[in-house]
Amino acid sequence: MADTPGAARADIIRHAPPPGADAARDWPRLVVEDVTPRVDGGTFAVKRIVGETVVVEATVFTDGHEQLAAELLWRAVDEERWRRVPMAPLPTDRWTASFTPDRLGRHEFAVEGWLDLWGGFRRDFAKKRDAGVAQDVDAMEGRGLVAEAAARATGELKATLAGWQARLEAAPQDTALLLDPDLATAMAAADARPFALRSDPQLLDAERIAARFSSWYELFPRSITPDAARHGTFDDVIGRLPQIRDMGFDTLYFPPIHPIGKTNRKGPNNTLTPGPDDPGSPYAIGSADGGHDAVHPELGGFESFARLVEAARGHGLEIALDFAIQCSPDHPWLTEHPGWFAWRPDGSMKYAENPPKKYQDIVNVDFYGPDAVPGLWVALRDVILLWIEHGVKTFRVDNPHTKPLPFWEWMIADVRARHPDTIFLAEAFTRPTMMYRLAKVGFSQSYTYFTWRDTKAELTDYIVELTSEAPRDFYRPHFFVNTPDINPVFLQTSGRPGFRIRAVLAATLSGLFGVYSGFELCEADPVPGKEEYNDSEKYIVKPRDWNAPGNIIQDIAMLNRIRRQYPALQTHLNTKFFVAGNDSIIWYGKPDPDGAGMICVMVNMDPHQGQECTFQVPLWEFGMDDNGSVAVEDLAEGYRFRWYGKDQFIRIEPDQPYRIWRLTAEQAA
Repeated sequence: MADTPGAARADIIRHAPPPGADAARDWPRLVVEDVTPRVDGGTFAVKRIVGETVVVEATVFTDGHEQLAAELLWRAVDEERWRRVPMAPLPTDRWTASFTPDRLGRHEFAVEGWLDLWGGFRRDFAKKRDAGVAQDVDAMEGRGLVAEAAARATGELKATLAGWQARLEAAPQDTALLLDPDLATAMAAADARPFALRSDPQLLDAERIAARFSSWYELFPRSITPDAARHGTFDDVIGRLPQIRDMGFDTLYFPPIHPIGKTNRKGPNNTLTPGPDDPGSPYAIGSADGGHDAVHPELGGFESFARLVEAARGHGLEIALDFAIQCSPDHPWLTEHPGWFAWRPDGSMKYAENPPKKYQDIVNVDFYGPDAVPGLWVALRDVILLWIEHGVKTFRVDNPHTKPLPFWEWMIADVRARHPDTIFLAEAFTRPTMMYRLAKVGFSQSYTYFTWRDTKAELTDYIVELTSEAPRDFYRPHFFVNTPDINPVFLQTSGRPGFRIRAVLAATLSGLFGVYSGFELCEADPVPGKEEYNDSEKYIVKPRDWNAPGNIIQDIAMLNRIRRQYPALQTHLNTKFFVAGNDSIIWYGKPDPDGAGMICVMVNMDPHQGQECTFQVPLWEFGMDDNGSVAVEDLAEGYRFRWYGKDQFIRIEPDQPYRIWRLTAEQAA
């Protein structure tokens, strides 16, 4: 049946008609879209470092053949005026420019486009003039645009354009004047910017360099003692600082240092039958001596902690603390604020669990309990602010994925509004969606799946994901080789070569590299069938011989030395994988920021036997054909040689499982 105009039909949806043409005339004529970098369309902030160049691109176009102009606008959020940078056109309607944040904290940037009438006139007039088809009316059009600009300009610019207007009118046949670059500069300054359109602002957080590049060393202060019967102290840790410094670390991280509860205290290897002198797990936070705002008495008081912070600073180390939002049943908050916790129907305490695991020495707070908001949220924020007052600006957060995202977004924003140099590391071994969301809401760094990526294919795929997909703009991967909770299966069975393999991979693939103490001694004694350490340090005082035979201290010191020396190793984003014809040999490069050279790393990932392959030297990265040659410096061994030609052969044995070379295009002597 034919549709009758205006008639209602049940199978047709008729939307409201648009406003009139006079209103549509004012709709944007330009399109400014796909501004990058951005995170979730601008909902969350892009992450960068102070002093790091931020390259911005956008798609800007309009109808017809009109010439456009575009600018990048950027500012710190406490600034009223935008800073402006002209954008350069790229193919397919893309435009680009860059800026460099010079202060810590929140910034914003946007892109503005408009019709460039004078630029379009100059482009077309030059073509006509060069082809000999320019007419007087074309020149008249140009003079008219100058007159309009002079009329709307003010001050010195008005005088300048009036002078140009007079010159053009006095010499109408001198058409070259219309193409003068000085006139173009004056016209750009007076541009009325017709049909100007600005994108929505995008957010950017500029953090200090340690948010992207740092080497962490984790230790339990209580274990810095020669005798398991004597609890270590902060003053004992001061004596260990020179060795940690000499290994090249810049961040010294402690598990919780607060009073440890006695109720349901855990004994060695997580048993429920502790002896009277067993120290318990530091994650069972709180006792009669205090909670998250107190120091475990056997470690020393705040004065001792202050001495440690100052001594660490003198060795180029900063202290990082664990922020674990959990309490022992003895934590003062349970009696002072029972409404901050979850209770069972029978009135008993609800202990922490991750079925089938149970944590009888720990209870969790209830973020949405009857008295939790704002009391609990503010108290937790104030814990961070307290430790900042005591010289700590870096926090590793325990299991943040088990706490509400709104809390993290609020708390981190509140702390960083006061202290923009604060860094938060998310210890969240969970689903990628949650790990990425934690980074979006404010965490500066994140633990990763690196710990379980043992093969060439697994590592390559993972790094490609982090460097070429959306996470590149907000997720900074921290490659810890081990943790007190994770004794990787690879290390349990690989011996000393395996520790060297994992160290070089972590230290050269990411700008963020972490080691839990004992790794340098190749400790790997497992609980059978589990990724756990036998005689775990979480439950005992564990003295060590820090110079035990078979250690890899020299490897770690060398890796941290070249990480500091070569900026190419201070980020994961520049990683490029190259062809090596063996699935057990991984081969990748990291170009210098200034393009002067490239750090290249080759690792035999088989800790048990030698592997060999033909591999490709990345001559193309230096603009060379397959017959070119590059100078090579072995950064681990200190010798130099040259490669001639793209295809080379190598065999790598487990007793020296890696090579680190720096390639440059130096001419042969």
